[in-house]
Formats: sequence, C-alpha cells, structure tokens
Amino acid sequence: MSSNTDPMPAGELSRADAWALVCEWTESDSLRRHMLAVEAAMRAYAPRFGGDVELWGLTGLLHDLDYERYPDLDDAQSGHPRTALTELRRRGYPEELIRAVASHADFMEVSRESDMEKALYAVDELSGFVLAVAYVRPERLQGMTPKSVKKKMKQPSFAAAVGRDDMIHGAEALGIEFDEHVENVIAALAAESDALIPA
Repeated sequence: MSSNTDPMPAGELSRADAWALVCEWTESDSLRRHMLAVEAAMRAYAPRFGGDVELWGLTGLLHDLDYERYPDLDDAQSGHPRTALTELRRRGYPEELIRAVASHADFMEVSRESDMEKALYAVDELSGFVLAVAYVRPERLQGMTPKSVKKKMKQPSFAAAVGRDDMIHGAEALGIEFDEHVENVIAALAAESDALIPA
C-alpha cells in the first residue's frame, strides 16, 4: 500500500485489499452482496466508456463502505458516506474513486461529471432492485428481463426503499435507454450469480 499522503497509482489498486476492507467494515451479508453487485455492474460498464475496469470495479465495491457503521445520512461529520471518504483518502485511494463515492449520494451535492460517476449512480439502486427481484424468482437471475423488472417497479410495496425515479434518471444521465440499461445490469449480475444469490 502507498503512504497515507500519496494516492496509489491505478496499477497498484488491490481488489484483495478492498474486499478485506469491506469485510472489516461490513458484517451484513446482504450489504456485502449489494456492494459486490454494484462492483459487477461497474466492471461490466467500464469498457463501454473506455474506463479502467479495476478502478471502476473498486469504486463500486467500496461505495457503501461505511453504511453499516455510519448509516445516518444527516450527520454532516460522520454519516454515510463521509466517514468512508475520510478512510479511503487516508488509505491513499485515487481521488477520482473518492469523488465518485461522494457523488453517488445526492445529499452530498457533488455533481456527477465523469462517466464513472454517472455509471455508479446509474447502477447503484438498479443493482439492488434487480437482486430483490431475483430473490423472489425461482430461476433467480437466469432468464430475467427488463419487463419483469419494470413490472415489479410498478408495485410500490416491493423493495419500497429503492427510488424508482433514481433508477430511471440514472440511465438517462448515462445516456442509455432504460431497457438496455436493465439488460446490461442483469447480465453483469447473472455472470456473478454464485456470489450474489444466497444458496
């Protein structure tokens, strides 16, 4: 690892170190699976936008690092994701990763400018929703279509905490038609289904 003051070069990003950090900070299996799902979607999108797959993946993996320990969104000192930003910076993670983590939370008022920042926002809520849909399907992620996802979106009581507008606006900001975006996320998660769907 780099020193506490120098950001690590992209080539030195360690997925093993990032996963160990996630496991240290997060005990919830469901939250870990969410972060793994967002990582999978980010890795899948990186080549489309000419992004660094490792950087995009670790941004997805680490985006909710502090949510279990510091879930208070209104705490301007240590609430989510503020504590994670401090910790990631202390550990020398690249500023573009840190800024993307900050930008995924609307209340932080950090504009989403880069493709990576837009992608993180676009896949975050949708990844969680797709997993929720998978849990209630006998076939899980296999054979899932945008139609089945949109049908569940129309049920206000299903995964009620997931913002429907956020999912739609995220795809729009990324410049991808919503059905295609859903297909892309389903495919990314299906490729990692063994890690994402509990036995």
